[in-house]
Amino acid sequence: MSQKIFSSLTGAIFLIIAVLHLVRIVSGWDAVIGGWAVPMWLSWTALVAAGFLGYQGIKRGR
Repeated sequence: MSQKIFSSLTGAIFLIIAVLHLVRIVSGWDAVIGGWAVPMWLSWTALVAAGFLGYQGIKRGR
């Protein structure tokens, strides 16, 4: 697998994760992991981080 394909693929995966966090924020879904209620601010942080990593991966794949 070439570096360009790898970067594009990981970028796309991170963008999908960012979109899922955005859907959780907009829809107001509750997330519970092992009895722990995940706060909404954590999804905002993950949205920014995953969006940045996705953008960088796509950019490096070109």
